[in-house]
Amino acid sequence: MTDSGVPEAAPAGTRRPGGRTARTRAAVRDAVLTGLTEHGYPGLTVEYVAEHSGVHKTTLYRRWGGLEGMVADALDMAGEDDWTPPDTGSLEGDLRALARQVVDSFADPARAAAPTAFVAAAFQSPQAATALRDFYTVRFTRCEAVLARAVARGEAAPDVDAGAVVRAVSAPLFLRLFVTREPVDKTTADQSAAAVLAAVRAGAYTLGTD
Repeated sequence: MTDSGVPEAAPAGTRRPGGRTARTRAAVRDAVLTGLTEHGYPGLTVEYVAEHSGVHKTTLYRRWGGLEGMVADALDMAGEDDWTPPDTGSLEGDLRALARQVVDSFADPARAAAPTAFVAAAFQSPQAATALRDFYTVRFTRCEAVLARAVARGEAAPDVDAGAVVRAVSAPLFLRLFVTREPVDKTTADQSAAAVLAAVRAGAYTLGTD
């Protein structure tokens, strides 16, 4: 798991919770992440997962139903960590740190391979798409603590839409990464954070009323 909560390949032998079932699930998860990193979603096969996890193909099909189920479960496990958003002491610093974490997660092509493959899988598999959406829903919900602290410090209005703010920070970066295929760096991260901060101060992100 990267600092921003984006799934990445786990070193062999890591994250093995107790119990045979849990160990099997973790082994499959590691094999899926490694396979996505090496081959991408189109090149990932049940045979690959079976070979690298040590779990028989019949067990994989019986428990996960196929690759879609294994990819979705890998994302579910990725969301079970204790990652929390940065706390720099100011809204400006927190937003900048969040944006920079996204950039850092994709700066190294090898490190970015697995999360990029997850996004690609979401375009090809409805089950993976649902899992990816759920994964980021959890991440964004955790990030709402950034706005709660800002409200307490008087840096944001009490009716600020925290969910909209934290999504807006990463949205331009993901556009460049996955739509226009442009590079991202700390400058683009800081620009995104600054634009969102200005919008918050201007009252652009307020909760709608019926």
